Amino acid sequence: MAATHRIAAGTALAAVCAASLAGCAIGTGTGTTRQGASGPQKEKPAAPAPKSAIRLIGDGSTAYTGAQPNLPRPERLKPGQKPPQFVVFSWDGAGEDGQRLFSHFREVAKANNATMTYFLSGVYMLPDHRRDLYRPPQHSPGRSDIGFNDLQGIADTVEQLRLAWLEGNEIGTHFNGHFCGRGGGVGEWSVEEWKDEIVQAKRFVKSWKTNTGMTQAPPLPFDYDKELIGARTPCLEGRKNFVKAASELGFRYDSSGVNNQVWPSKKEGLWDLSMQLVPFPGHSYEQLTMDYNFMVNQSGTRTQGNPAKHALWGDQMRDGLLMGFHRAYHGNRAPLIIGNHFESWNGGTYMRAVEEVIEAVCNRPDVRCVSFRQLADWLDAQDPATLEKLRTLGVGEAPKQGWALFLSGSPAPAPRGAPGAPAVRP
Repeated sequence: MAATHRIAAGTALAAVCAASLAGCAIGTGTGTTRQGASGPQKEKPAAPAPKSAIRLIGDGSTAYTGAQPNLPRPERLKPGQKPPQFVVFSWDGAGEDGQRLFSHFREVAKANNATMTYFLSGVYMLPDHRRDLYRPPQHSPGRSDIGFNDLQGIADTVEQLRLAWLEGNEIGTHFNGHFCGRGGGVGEWSVEEWKDEIVQAKRFVKSWKTNTGMTQAPPLPFDYDKELIGARTPCLEGRKNFVKAASELGFRYDSSGVNNQVWPSKKEGLWDLSMQLVPFPGHSYEQLTMDYNFMVNQSGTRTQGNPAKHALWGDQMRDGLLMGFHRAYHGNRAPLIIGNHFESWNGGTYMRAVEEVIEAVCNRPDVRCVSFRQLADWLDAQDPATLEKLRTLGVGEAPKQGWALFLSGSPAPAPRGAPGAPAVRP
């Protein structure tokens, strides 16, 4: 971890204060002399300027600015209390480009009482002319299957990351080169190779100023070594060894799996916050809660399929996600995990679908659209026995005797006409 130092009063601090990262004052705290009628008079020393909470880290690409704002305090369920319906909207490879989808969905989230998780690809913070700094496991230096960035793209992405974090959103990682399949894909990486990939992903975030030459730009307002607690692997591959590496590095969750709509548990000490299978309108099988998978099952690998079907395909994704939402909302209340990309596949129909789902669900009083960090915080705050009970509920299954009795901590009543019979398992 890079050494930290407190910003001295002067130009650097002024630049940070001007960026509205935190309230801070600049001053020397020493006495001054003024000329009076009877000669020089010593003024009382000025009160020392308050110490700024801002501490630059390393080259100033990141900074400690205090606790993240706009995070709700997790509360433990009271006995018999029905759990809220959590929904997590997450974005793989988050970066701002000419489509301006990062900034757009930040505004959508704010307008709909939501926070989200943005899984940043580290190479989006590395300019193309410095690409050789990336040493991907099992590949030559400077190789990336998603390319690198230009200076404007990095500046725009940094601005969105800064604002997103200040608004209470989470900055996770989607790692770097996005290698899938055979021949060096992430599914073939060892635990140590995963650790190296994670270290590099952090390094590119912590050194974007040095790598771009934008030394006067405001820093990102967080310590990424502490902020980074979770991830989703490229193509959902390599999870077994990644989870081992992440557990040893202090991560708290992983979202690289596929699961049904049930309450999560821990694996290797990490919360398993996998994406889920939901109904797929017009089909007999269920579909993963990710825009890419809807696209593949509609237009194959063609990112711009038949324009006449774009609206239908977007409606299928929207309606499938809403069916999954209502199944949980009226059933077991398992958190709904949704994954997306900032892409205009099939005419942007999936972006439209996601936005309509956000507007439909996030403003309900008993629904919480949160980041993975916030969900993990809430899960950690619960009584383990309560979570274990919630895990007994199947997909769409509400407690037969009602939530109050199910989570009251009291045994369920014996069936009528059978005194002393054991309680019916929900």
